[in-house]
Amino acid sequence: MNTDPIADLLTRIRNASRARHEFVLVPHSRFKEDIVEILQKEGFVEKVRHVQDQKFPQLKIYLLPELKNIELKRRSSPGRRLYMQSSEIRPVRNGYGIGIYSTSHGLLTDQEAKKAGIGGEYICEVF
Repeated sequence: MNTDPIADLLTRIRNASRARHEFVLVPHSRFKEDIVEILQKEGFVEKVRHVQDQKFPQLKIYLLPELKNIELKRRSSPGRRLYMQSSEIRPVRNGYGIGIYSTSHGLLTDQEAKKAGIGGEYICEVF
């Protein structure tokens, strides 16, 4: 059993992208949905839909075929939380990627958190 559902989400997206799948199914949670919505807004996934499969809700994430080498890295984990102040937030891959932070204002990208002047838990980076 996976004890880190966010790492599982990132691994499923990364593996499906490398295998050139059209979509990937992941168990639904509000936090995962928020992460995937940021990925969609930033152009890393095509779209996301809710699917009621048997009795468990799932997210169906449609992948972009041109992004077959997408990198998703978990930064904070359940055993080692990583918190950053706004002054410590740096661009991911010189601005070619994004960092996702869990802040008091919800999930934000690195640029949004830096602009708002707030820090938070460094969830993952995508490039």
